[in-house]
Amino acid sequence: MELIQNTPDLSAYLAADEVIDHDHPLVRETAARLAEGVPDSYAYARAAFEFVRDTIPHSQDSGDLRVTWRASDVLARRTGICYAKAHALTALLRAEDIPAALCYQRLADEDGAGHVVHRLIAVRFHGAWHRQDPRGNKPGVDAQFSLDGERLAWVPDPGSNEVDYPVLYAEPHPVVLGALKAAPDRPYLWKTLPTAL
Repeated sequence: MELIQNTPDLSAYLAADEVIDHDHPLVRETAARLAEGVPDSYAYARAAFEFVRDTIPHSQDSGDLRVTWRASDVLARRTGICYAKAHALTALLRAEDIPAALCYQRLADEDGAGHVVHRLIAVRFHGAWHRQDPRGNKPGVDAQFSLDGERLAWVPDPGSNEVDYPVLYAEPHPVVLGALKAAPDRPYLWKTLPTAL
């Protein structure tokens, strides 16, 4: 699949905003700590990915009812769904001047009754984008950081109406961000998650 930037300006994938707030002191401190002792930006990107994947539990897996969406809040509260964890990883990458984009999949809902939009990130190395999924591993899910072929949590099944969206967003998609901001808790969010972009 060819990944398509929603803006040709690569600097947009390094920008800070309300959600990807890599100018926040906690994001900067976390990035600096992760960067200590790593030999290069590739090793840093892997360390940041593994930090978000492994030390910030997916709130559905942990049973946490809080909804986070701003990268600094995800790091402070140590919880979030795939969207929030992607925001945190994107901020940590951008904090170290590594271009990072937000991207999406449409997957069948776990109960089989519909679909849900899942968020990934893409990191730019060697002139190409590489998708990564910091959702968090669990039985049946084994996402790994890789520039040599994707190692994502899920591969969409076209027969189930699942799809990889090819667009790389510099900012969160407004439909997704709106659902996160409007949710007082995760059970409410689960009822309002977008089913498509």
